[in-house]
Order: sequence, then structure tokens, then C-alpha cells
Amino acid sequence: MTNPLLMDWDTRFELPPFGAIEDNHFAPAVDAALSEARANITAIAEDPDTASFANTIEALEQADATLSRVLGVFFNLAGADSNSAREALQRDFSPLLATYSSEITLNSALFARIEALWQDRANLDLSDEQARVLMLTRRGFVRAGALLEGEDRDCLRDIMERLAVLGTNFMQNLLADERDWHMALDGEGQDGLPDFAIDAARAAGDEKGAGGPVVTLSRSLITPFLQFSPHRTLRQRAYEAYVARGANGGKTDNRAIATETLALREERARLLGYNNFAAFKLETEMAKAPENVRDLLMQVWEPARRAASDDAEALTQMLHSDGFEGPLEPWDWHFYAEQRRRALHDLDEAILKPYLQLDQMIKAAFSTANRLFGLEFAPLDTPLYHDDARAWEVTREGKHMAVFIGDYFARGSKRSGAWCSAMRSQQKLAGDIRPIVVNVCNFAKPPKGALALLSWDDARTLFHEFGHALHQMLSDVTYESISGTSVARDFVELPSQLFEHWLEMPEVLEEFAIHAEAGNTMPADMRDRLLNAATFNMGFQTVEYVSSALVDLAFHNGPAPADPMQKQAEVLEEIAMPHAIRMRHATPQFAHVFAGDGYSSGYYSYMWSEVMDADAFAAFEEAGDAFDAKLAASLEANILSKGGSYDAEDLYKAYRGRLPGVGALLKGRGLA
Repeated sequence: MTNPLLMDWDTRFELPPFGAIEDNHFAPAVDAALSEARANITAIAEDPDTASFANTIEALEQADATLSRVLGVFFNLAGADSNSAREALQRDFSPLLATYSSEITLNSALFARIEALWQDRANLDLSDEQARVLMLTRRGFVRAGALLEGEDRDCLRDIMERLAVLGTNFMQNLLADERDWHMALDGEGQDGLPDFAIDAARAAGDEKGAGGPVVTLSRSLITPFLQFSPHRTLRQRAYEAYVARGANGGKTDNRAIATETLALREERARLLGYNNFAAFKLETEMAKAPENVRDLLMQVWEPARRAASDDAEALTQMLHSDGFEGPLEPWDWHFYAEQRRRALHDLDEAILKPYLQLDQMIKAAFSTANRLFGLEFAPLDTPLYHDDARAWEVTREGKHMAVFIGDYFARGSKRSGAWCSAMRSQQKLAGDIRPIVVNVCNFAKPPKGALALLSWDDARTLFHEFGHALHQMLSDVTYESISGTSVARDFVELPSQLFEHWLEMPEVLEEFAIHAEAGNTMPADMRDRLLNAATFNMGFQTVEYVSSALVDLAFHNGPAPADPMQKQAEVLEEIAMPHAIRMRHATPQFAHVFAGDGYSSGYYSYMWSEVMDADAFAAFEEAGDAFDAKLAASLEANILSKGGSYDAEDLYKAYRGRLPGVGALLKGRGLA
């Protein structure tokens, strides 16, 4: 069998030949790629020549190029368009890849070569970028157990393999719960819903084969339902299904997985010489230590909780005016907050949404990138992995910069949320390799022939993920390991959250916020009301986020809890969590933390980055021009192009001259 995953891709821009790739190609391709990578690693470790940067570090950078190419395709499909075959493959691959990773980092001969280079680094005449890569490589090996011996090494290897399996199972359980639940909306169930919500529910029903409109657990469907449905019992049913994901009992229940994961992480940290997992994880981040994270979160928590409590009083009065007794409940908040927003700011989501067409918001993001960084986007007619995905070539002054793929609509085969990934990252070691960048979102898909409309939150999400994409597209480093978004976790959200600010610029909305039917630009008074309402409900949004971050930190900053759900309840009680607000991500669905350890002890990162993004955009405000060319050039030169080639703190100082305080964040959220 000729396996297209292992052949040279003669497609345009060497895009994966999606039309030729079948699920049964992945397992043999991964096997072959792993064999090739292992042979390359052995050759490096057993090289009779004295270790050099070229024959050790640079060779390591390229050792698993084929494997990276194959997995770049597979994991994109596994997240954005899964099926039973791909889910089974993912379960098979997780322990295999964890074993392979451990084989590398626990290879004594290989580490001896790296250590020799590290000890002799003063005499190697390395560039700044090379010195950084050497430091990061050695640090990665040490943190993966290279200094351990005997039973400790074997124990760590077993832990990493088990954690890989648990992370995969957690995500697949969550996807199964999201995919399997829906609630039919009969005529009465559609009461109060605007046309866009009913259209989205019909499209979801078509995809489910339900024979009519349904609400699913996609945020783009359930949030409008909670905002507009006057039927309190239906809101409660939908909301409780949403927050019960991963905790429904049976084979998709994630609570035992969370318990085992936390215990294994603690054991991993102690093997490596740390008191707890948070201390281990945060050592390499900007925050450095758990107490710094908690200090930031608590500075924000108290003013956010006060604002949310004030809002809750107003919403409770509205609830009682409707004849309902008792307290405001979580399934009431969106409904009454939407009514209050309409009253305070004269904003109606049903009237606003036609001005936020998906295609126009994509154009707005592209135009902003063009004005700031000179990038141009041309549609590509090329086969992709799903009919909903579309691609563009990104150029600057005629030079190819990247391929950008956008996959915007929710579907049952796609995990929830929104993310940016790279099927191929920028590097120069193996030639001038330009990235293939993917943005995946979960916006409600309209009926066939209708225009896709976004909420304001959806539009912000689109800009957010495109900010990540720019970090990949504008990367200009030699080594893939420090390319694009390969930076500290609490720095990676800076470019994405910073880019959101340009959506709010009047000149952007004046050009691209065009009514889907009437064709007129959003009226100036509506635009002003929209922007003036930017901090509306911010107490709620901040409380649900910060509470999640505090629970994540508590899980890892001390002994692993025997019962994470009880620990979650204790943390929420300690901080006096408002009754009518739940965590943004309760433990059984907290994929950021449990579907891999990317954001474990690190969910605070969004807020840490927000401190910087508020201050970073303030530079443009101080200049009096959101498109100031000098500042845009500095942003690219000092942050977006640099990847992880310098310490994050140094990159930010190079752009802004100093580190920011929390004041700009509180002001931006209306909590000062």
C-alpha cells in the first residue's frame, strides 16, 4: 500500500493531500515515523564524534520531522473532525508517543552529550538563539527526569504513559457527552427565541437527524437559548445538562480520571524534587511561583465578586417581578442579564447579530492584520479535511508567509471550544519553512443558503484565535522548538488577547459591521452603545473565570486531593462563590487542565496575559492611533516574530520598556 502520509507532498505549498488520506493510513505511518525517529535518536546518542551544537542539538531538532508531519495532520483531524476510528487511534497513539518521549529524555548517552555542551557553553560561540535552544533543551530533559536513576526513572516513565492515556480518555468522554445530548424544541420551546437562534437549532437538528430544531451543548447554541428562552424549566434542563458534562456516571464519567491524574502529577513532581505540581509547573512560567498566581487572582477576585453581587441583586429583583420566588439560579443569569443589557444599553442581540456576519468578521481580521503588518490573504481552492474548512494564502509584498485554514462551524465530530494549531510550524533549519496555521471555532452553522451570523462574543473569539495565528504566521526564528506560540504558557495568550482590542475600533466596525439583509453599516449610535456596554456583566464573566483558575491552582498547590469534587467545593466556599454563578469549567469538563497538562496549574494564564495585553494596547492609545506603524513594527519585531527565542519578560520589556501592573486590567474590565 502506498501511504500518502509518508510520501513527498507535491501539493501546492506542500499541504497535506487530504483527499488521498484515509484513517487506515495513520497507524502504519506513525509506526514507520517512530522507527525513523528512534533510529535518528540512536544515531545522535551513539555518534562517535565529540558533541557539537550541530550534531546534537540541531540533529535533535530534525530527528522526528516525519513523525511531526504525520501527527500534525492526525491531531488536527482528531480534534476538529473526529470519528470512532480516529478516537481509537488516539487511544492507541497516546501511550506510544509517551513512551517515545520518555525514551528520548531518559536516554543517558543522549543527555550526556547535551550536558557536555551545556558545561562548555561559554566556549561554543553560540548565537543568542542557539544559546536559548541549548538551555531550553537541557532544561526540558532535566524536567523530564534525565537526572533520575533506577526505579525513579522507571516510575516516571510509567507515570507519563498513564497520564497520556488519562488525558485522551478525559477529552473523548467529554466529546461523547457533548455529542450525545440534545433537547428538541417544539413550537412552545421556540418561544422568545430570535430567528438566528431558531435557524441554528434547525441546522443542529438536521445534523443530528432529529427531524426538527434542537439545542445541543455547543456554547454557540446553548448560550442564546439561555439568553432568550422565557421557559425557566427548559433553561434549567439545558443548563444542568451543560454543567453535567463528564459527570453523568457510566463510562464517560471523568471524576475518577481527574482524581488519578492529580495523584500522578503530584508523584511526578515529587520524583523531580518539587513539593507539589504547581511549584514544578510554574517554575518556567513568567509567574514563577504559586503565591504570585494567587496574589494576582485575588487582586481581581474581590472587585469582581462585588460587581457580580451587585448585578445579582438587580437580576433577582427582575426574577421576582416575573412571579418567581426564591433565589436567582445559574440558569436565570443569562436570561435576565440579556433583558437588563437591553434596558441599560438599548442593545438587542437579535438586532445586533445581523451586523456581525462571519465572512465580514473574517475580512475585518484580515484587514486589521494588513494595516498593522502588511499581510494579504488570498483564497485557496484546495481540498481540505472537511467541507466547512477553507484556506487562504498569506503573503507580504509578494512573499509567501503562511497558509491559513479557518474551520468555524460547530459539529458533532468537533470538540468544544476554540483553538489555534499549526500543522506545520515556521523554521529555517531545514530550509525556509513557512507555517500551515489552523483556527478552529464552534459557531452555530446557519441553514443552507443563509448567512452565518455571530454574537459579539463569537466575534471576539474569532479575533482572539486569529491573534494566535498571527503569532505563528509572523514567526521568524531558525529552530522549530521555539517557533510561533512555543513560549511560556502565561505569555502565549498575549498576542491573542491583544488582537481582540482591534475588533472594538470604530474604524473597523464602520467598515465591516454590515447588516446581512439591509446592507447598511452599523449605525454610529448602536456601535457606541455596543462599545459602552463592553464591561456589562463583567463581574459575572470574571467570577466564573477566576474561580476556575483558583480551583486549578488549589488542585496542584499541595497534596493531591482524594476527592477533587470536594476540594472544588471547599475552594468555592472559601472564596464565597456567588450562588447564581458556576465555575466556567467545573472539574469533570475542565479540559484545559485534564485533557493533557498544558494549562494545569496554568489556567490563570489568560489573566496574567491580560495584564500585559491591556498595557500593550494602551501604547497604541497613548499614540492616538490604533494602527500606529511604529508600534505595530515594534510589536512584530519584539514579540510576534520572536517566538520563544528570548525570555518572555525580556520580550515584553523590549516592546513596552517595562512590565505592567494589574491596574490596566481592572480598568479595562470596569472593575477599578
